[in-house]
Amino acid sequence: MFDAHHRTRGERTGSTSQRSRSGASSPTRWRSKKKIEAEPQLEQNLKSVLEVRTAGDPDEEEVVWTEFSPSQIAEKVAEMGTPVSPQVVRDWLEDEGLALHKIAKVLAGGQSPDRDAQFQRIATLKAEYFDAGNPVLSLDTKAKERLGQLYRKGRVWTQQAFQAFDHDFPSWATGVVIPHGIYDLARNRGHINVGLSHDTSQFACDSLRWYWKRIGQRCYPDATSILLLCDCGGSNSANQYLFKHDLQALVDDLGIEIRVAHYPSYCSKYNPIERRFFPHVGRACQGLLFDTLATVVRLMRNASTRTGLKTTVNVIRRVYETGRHVAEDFKASIPILFDDLLPKWNYRAVPH
Repeated sequence: MFDAHHRTRGERTGSTSQRSRSGASSPTRWRSKKKIEAEPQLEQNLKSVLEVRTAGDPDEEEVVWTEFSPSQIAEKVAEMGTPVSPQVVRDWLEDEGLALHKIAKVLAGGQSPDRDAQFQRIATLKAEYFDAGNPVLSLDTKAKERLGQLYRKGRVWTQQAFQAFDHDFPSWATGVVIPHGIYDLARNRGHINVGLSHDTSQFACDSLRWYWKRIGQRCYPDATSILLLCDCGGSNSANQYLFKHDLQALVDDLGIEIRVAHYPSYCSKYNPIERRFFPHVGRACQGLLFDTLATVVRLMRNASTRTGLKTTVNVIRRVYETGRHVAEDFKASIPILFDDLLPKWNYRAVPH
C-alpha cells in the first residue's frame, strides 16, 4: 500500500488498471524494462529493498505489500549506487505483481451457527412464494442523508463543480431524509419512502402500508401472503417486540398475512435490496447536492438499469415518536406465529 501522496500522483498519471492494459509494449514500460535488464545490479538492489520492506499475509502467501512508495524506493537504490527514476520503479513494481489497491471490506464481523440453515430456509420460502404468485419483498433503510448545501461523495459531468459548505456541520443542514426501500424481487421494481423524522419500526410499517395499498395490491390482486426479507437489526429488528407489535397492527389493517424471514446476523449484505436496488439509487445520486427534498425525490426516481429496474418514490411527512415501549399484555399473549425452525428469525403475522 502506497501513501496518499503517491496515490494522488498515480491518479494524475492514470490508474493502475488503465496503465496495465497497455502492457509491456507501451513506450514507457518498454524503456523501463530495457533499463533494468541492462543493469543487473539495479534489479538486485531493487529486490533487496523490496525484500527488507515488504510484508505479506500469513494465510495467503501470494498477497504481499510494501510500505515504501516508488519515490522512496528510487531514493534507496540511488544511495546504493544505482540511480533510477520513480516511474521506472513503478513499472517494475507492476511487473513484480504489486499495484495500488484500497482496503476491501469483505470480512464478516462474526458468524451465526445457524447461518446456513437460515439461508436454506429463505431459499425454500422464496421458491414457494414465487410458485404461488405471492410477492417477495426485500426491505431495508438506506443511510440517513442531510439536506442542504453539504458535501456528498461522487463525481458528475458538469461544466463547473457544485458548491457546498467547507464544513459538514449538522447544524447547517436544513433537514434530514431517511430512505426506506422496498424491492420486489419478481417484478424487479424498487420503491423508496422518504421519511423526514426518525427510523422507527412504526416508520418501517407505515412505509410498507403505503406501498401495499397503492402499488403492491394492484400488482398482486390475488395474493394470499407477503414474504418480507429483512435484516436482523434496525427498525425491523428480529429481537424487538416493538416491530412485531407494529407488524401485527399493519396486518390487521391490510387484511393479509405477512411472513417475515430475517437474514442472520452479519449477513445484511445478502439481502437482495442491498445488491439489486440500493447501489443503483446511490449511483443516481452520487456527486449531487441534496439541497431540497424535491431534488432528492427527483434523483432517486432516476435509479434504473438496462435490465428493467424502475424506481418510484414517495415522501412520508409524519413525525415518529422515539422511545416507545410495548404493553405487557402484548408480550404475555403475543399473537405472532413463530415457526418451529429457527423461530427467532422466521414468523408470521395473520389478520385478526
